[in-house]
Order: sequence, then C-alpha cells, then structure tokens
Amino acid sequence: MGKTGGVLEAVPTTSVPNSAELKKELQRLVNAILDEEDFSLEITDEAIRLLTALKELKFEKSSDSLKLVDDTVLPDEFKCPISRKLMADPVVLATGQTYDRPSILQWLSTGHQTCPRTQQVLSHTVLTPNHLVREIITRWCKKHGLELPKPFGYSDDNFVAYADGDHLNSLLEKMCSSLSDQKEAARELRLLTRTMPSVRALFGESSDAIPKLLCPLSLGRVDSHADLQEDLITTILNLSIHDNNKQLVAENPLAIPLLIESLKSGTIETRSNAAAALFTLSGPDSNKISIGKAGALKPLIDLLEEGHTLAMKDAASAIFNLCIILENKGRAVHEGAVRVILKKIMDGILVDELLAILAMLATHQKAVEDMKELGAVGCLLSIIREGPSERNKENCAAILYTICLNDRTTCREIRDEENANHTISKLAENGTSRARRKANGILERLDRAALLLHTA
Repeated sequence: MGKTGGVLEAVPTTSVPNSAELKKELQRLVNAILDEEDFSLEITDEAIRLLTALKELKFEKSSDSLKLVDDTVLPDEFKCPISRKLMADPVVLATGQTYDRPSILQWLSTGHQTCPRTQQVLSHTVLTPNHLVREIITRWCKKHGLELPKPFGYSDDNFVAYADGDHLNSLLEKMCSSLSDQKEAARELRLLTRTMPSVRALFGESSDAIPKLLCPLSLGRVDSHADLQEDLITTILNLSIHDNNKQLVAENPLAIPLLIESLKSGTIETRSNAAAALFTLSGPDSNKISIGKAGALKPLIDLLEEGHTLAMKDAASAIFNLCIILENKGRAVHEGAVRVILKKIMDGILVDELLAILAMLATHQKAVEDMKELGAVGCLLSIIREGPSERNKENCAAILYTICLNDRTTCREIRDEENANHTISKLAENGTSRARRKANGILERLDRAALLLHTA
C-alpha cells in the first residue's frame, strides 16, 4: 500500500465523493491502521474525517427522503407551521393548533408563552398527541411509496424541553410576583405536575422549589384566593406522588400546616386534595409521625363527618394510613374518630374503608370503651349476619373479639345473638381464615364467661 509522507492519499477535494468512494477509502485507512504497529495520528484523523463525511451523506439522504418529491406535492396541512417540514410527531397546543413536537418544544423552551401561528397567550403548555393527523400522514406516505419520518423520541414521560430547570424556575419566580402572574403560573404548574413525571422530578433538584411554590399562601388566610389555593394545593398533591418528593415536601416548615389548614377552608376540591396529599405524603413512617404531631387528624375526622362525597374517601384513606402508627391511633380516638366512623357505618357509608379503620383503632382501650357506649356491638353483629362482604365480616369479628376481651357485659349481648341466629358459629365455619380464628376466639370467650357465671 503506497503512502505519501506517512499518510494515505486522500480523496480528491475537487469532486464530491459518493458513498462508495468514501467507503473504499475508509477501508484502505482501516487496513493501514490494522497492518501498521506504529501508524501515524494523521491516518486516524483522516479516518475520522471520512466517517464524518459518510455520516453527512447519510443524513442528507435521509433529509432528501423527507422532501418527498416536491414541496408542492406535500399537502400544506402535513407541514409543521414552524419548520415547514413533514410532521413526524404532530401535537396539539392549547390553542388547538398542530405542530411537530421538536419544533414547538424548541419554541417553548426559549421562553415563548404564545402560539406561534395565532399569537394567543397559552393557558398551559401541555402537548397532546394528534393521533388523527399522524394516521393521515402515515396513510399518505404509504400511498406515495414514501417512508414516514420517525419521531425524534420526545415524550411527555421522559423529556420535557420546555419544562427544564430554566422554564420551571421562570414559573416559580412568578409565585412572588403579581396576583395575575401567580394564578397563571399556578395553573400551568398544576397541569404540568399532573401529566408529566419529569416535571415532578425536577422539583427534587432544587432546595427552594417548594418554598417558592408556596410563596403566595400564608397561614391564617390560606383561602384568600380560592382558585389560587386550589391550584397550589393540587400541585402539592401531584408532587407528592413522586417518591423522592415525599420527604422534601414534609420537611418544608409550611407545607404540612398549609395542607392541614386547607382541610378546613377552600373549595371542596381543595379540601379533598389536601386530604389526598396528606395520605400520599404519609407513606414514610417519619412523615406519619410529623403529620400526626402537626394536628392533621382532627380536621381529617371533621372532613369525614361533613360527608362530602368527593372528600370522604380521601379523608378516610389519610386517617387509615396515619393510624398505622400507634401514637396516631390515640390521637384519632381522642379526637372522636370512633363516634364519626360508627355513625357513617350505621348509615351504610364507606363501610368497607371505615370498618378497616375501626379494626385498627380497636387495639386502643378508649376506642373499645367508645364502641361499647355507642352501640357498636349490635351494628357489627348485624354486618356479620347480613352483610355480603367476607372482608367486612372478618373486620367485625376482629373488633368483637377485642371488645370481648375487655368487657364481660358485651359477652351477654353476643351470646344472645348466638343463641338466636348462630351468627358467630356460622362465621367460625364459613368465614375467611382470620375470621374463623376470631370467631372461634369469641366462642371460647363466651364459653368461659358462661362457666364463670355458672360456678359463681
């Protein structure tokens, strides 16, 4: 193989080489690198130059295929209004206009808050895939024997160019601006954190993101602007879904108190979402403790008692999660949870959820006393006798077993039920394994109480 000054003769620059020529010359260079133990750096540089040239040729060929046949042949509605090229990933902006995703992402990432075509200010910057346009473009390309351009890999789940740190910071900066800016930014943050996990994750990368978000809210007048409060509390709920944010939110000195205050005032959606946020944040045991100490259980119980359909289930879920910790059981019982829960169960409301909470609270002595005074035994026996849910019967048996251990007079009421309907005996035969254990425990307790009565 001949060399010129230690470097293989390059492809002449007077003519544009084609792909075959570039590959042939590249092969020569590769062979020279493999054959020579002490090859020169110039050879590797030339090989890199040829690889780059091949890459550019390939890219140009791919780009040419996207030109279709002639720009006049390509229907105008298939072109992105920004790039004027065939849309590979059409998405709909808040104004209803369709753009190619990479082009509109680039537009938004530079700080624009308007629609490029209509110049309308955007109410939000969530992008919705336009599946219909994509399908039409696909059919059109197939009809003309052309390859459909592939999307560039952007997705709402793993890439948000317009919601990078700079964009997020620009929204958070508005939280300390005018009321109109606060409301606009809060609305967008609510939408972004609801639909895009990547935005939720970005909050964890900044220690001042949560303080900035909560800047418009203050204790004592959290509901001064109900719509703003609703958007910000809902954003906290959305953020709390991300595991890495649970501690971040809970450790902020304002977040939990603001959520607790929002349980008491604001729109019903705000109050419900505050309860849901406390439920989600209460995953880690350390958060259960801090939320309980902050006084969340009383307003959660009050929200449950008020009976708003939208809020009751969220409140019940939060109470259940918090009461996994022993000290929170005591707080809930002393705040009147047993009375509220029993009333709802007797009214046939959220029976499944509330029986699970009552079974948890039954390990607390005062809860047992409250249940006895409030007539819980008859209610629980009727659920075992008539209810369709095996899980509910199981929880009722567990509660009754605990009550039997603590109160002899209760045994007489259960014995009367047993004599009349064999309710506990039937459960001992046909219930779930846990229900059978508890039912047999109750029967043993009844026998022991009868023996003591007889010997007395």
